[in-house]
Amino acid sequence: MTNEVDVQAIADPEHIAISKSTGIKIDWRDGHHSDYPLAYLRDECPCATCTGAHGTEPQRSSYSKPELFPMFKPALRMDSVEAVGSYAVRIYWNDSHNSGIYSFDHLRAICPCEECQRKL
Repeated sequence: MTNEVDVQAIADPEHIAISKSTGIKIDWRDGHHSDYPLAYLRDECPCATCTGAHGTEPQRSSYSKPELFPMFKPALRMDSVEAVGSYAVRIYWNDSHNSGIYSFDHLRAICPCEECQRKL
């Protein structure tokens, strides 16, 4: 069984590298490494609109599935990223979306690496 101290250590980044054109890479204090491509981050936005909070229909993006966009769509990129306290980052996307606050807990939970995906 995991206690709160262990959970906090897992979701605590040691180093964060941000590239507005490719994504976010995080080295976690427990030695794990996560690499989040732009499209994956945008599709996993935790905001109320994207997740369908408050009983609304989820409005998730589909940037990870380019086959769903038969017409040309501008390349996705981050316009800017800001820290939210010491627990999260907010991403301002070039598609004008900016309401998602990506907590470190959320980022660790959605880690796209093979090891983490096998655990789901």
